[in-house]
Amino acid sequence: MDMRSYKEFIREFPFTLGFIRVDSMNGSSLFSDLEFRGLIKQSTSPDLQEFAEKQKLTLYAGFDPTANSLHVGSLLPILTLKRFQNAGHRVIALVGGATGMIGDPTGKSQERTFLSGRILEENVSGIRRVIEHFLKTDGENQATLVNNYDWFQGIGYLQFLREVGKHFTVNHMMAKESVRARLEDRDHGISYTEFSYMLLQAYDYVVLNEREGCNLQIGGSDQWGNITAGVELIRRIRAHRENRAEDKSDSEEKESVFGLTQPLVMKADGTKFGKSESGTVWLTADRTSPYQLYQFFVGTSDADVGTLLRYFTFLTHDEIRRLDDCVKNEPGKREAQLVLAREMVKLIHGDHALENALQATKALFGAEISSLSRDVLLDAFAGAPTTLKPRATLTAGISITDLLTESGLCASKGAARKDIQGGGIYLNNVRVEDPATLVFEKDLLAAVCVVVRKGKKSYHLFRFDENSHG
Repeated sequence: MDMRSYKEFIREFPFTLGFIRVDSMNGSSLFSDLEFRGLIKQSTSPDLQEFAEKQKLTLYAGFDPTANSLHVGSLLPILTLKRFQNAGHRVIALVGGATGMIGDPTGKSQERTFLSGRILEENVSGIRRVIEHFLKTDGENQATLVNNYDWFQGIGYLQFLREVGKHFTVNHMMAKESVRARLEDRDHGISYTEFSYMLLQAYDYVVLNEREGCNLQIGGSDQWGNITAGVELIRRIRAHRENRAEDKSDSEEKESVFGLTQPLVMKADGTKFGKSESGTVWLTADRTSPYQLYQFFVGTSDADVGTLLRYFTFLTHDEIRRLDDCVKNEPGKREAQLVLAREMVKLIHGDHALENALQATKALFGAEISSLSRDVLLDAFAGAPTTLKPRATLTAGISITDLLTESGLCASKGAARKDIQGGGIYLNNVRVEDPATLVFEKDLLAAVCVVVRKGKKSYHLFRFDENSHG
């Protein structure tokens, strides 16, 4: 289908669902667990828990393919799907091959750059692989993965307007915060394309409700407007098809579809979660190595660690409370952070990656790194600045001062000599005593590289390759 037609939709509804904040949900162990972990922000109905106790839910969360991986903040809805799946409910993960062609304007100050069809396909495949790692996709009660392009490609623009667009009004749409903020921004505004996004997401819920019996959509609290739009669209389409006014529909039908939001993952200081010194923290090893992931979570502040243990781990409530006490009474031990880091690497990358990350951490914060395997070594320094050099240059030896200046760790050879004499330069984690030190092939770690360090944290990796020409 020519998706250009969807760049002229309107979005939103002539209604507002009542805002229901869920402060306490007791009863089933699932909802008690969600409440303990702080995973319930808003619900379209106070009867959701009671409904879920009587019958199995089919729920979904959507992920737009803006990249070929997901960042660590996207882990929250995936793991919430997993918690529902573990409790016996059926889960659906939707990758937005169609909605990704437009992009959600929520939280954005200007329009996203459109992605090509090839990049979108690559991103969809990458995100599917990430999701499949966390959800059970075979055997009993397996998760279902869908792509909304599969149903949008067969719908014409006029058909979509007749079936969906008539249930939206511009009046209500312009009152939505994400739209109003962009309308007030004279420099960027909002395009008709992004204006239409809510219709598309709402229709996703309609399709999944009709085809899969889906009766719950979950997402971050910034998706509240999109989620409630889907809930109401299902009810209005039902009423229209049955040629009756919505207010005549029985209460059981009105409460047969639900929406549930979770808090956005933010730091206690109000800043965005999921950023490190080297950039976004991703859920795939090719973009964020297991060692980098481990160090990211080890660095969690005392104010944030309890929240992240609840959001991202499957530890028992008693174990989390014990770790809360450790933070309060023995913060210097950082036990909660160490447990969080181990749990996250194991969950995202597996036991072997965790073992390598722990081995690298132990070695890098000690003096001995010569015993590290090539894979562990390169993983540990995956985020470090790296220079590739010809292996042949090692034959006559390379001056340590040359390496320090080439790496940028020292501004000049004179500064390098001064730093060495001051005791602040290390080669392979061993302090360099002599400014005349030469580096030879025998100094290579795992027969591939040397690590030059200034002070405690400034590393540079030199890799020596047979085929490199410098």
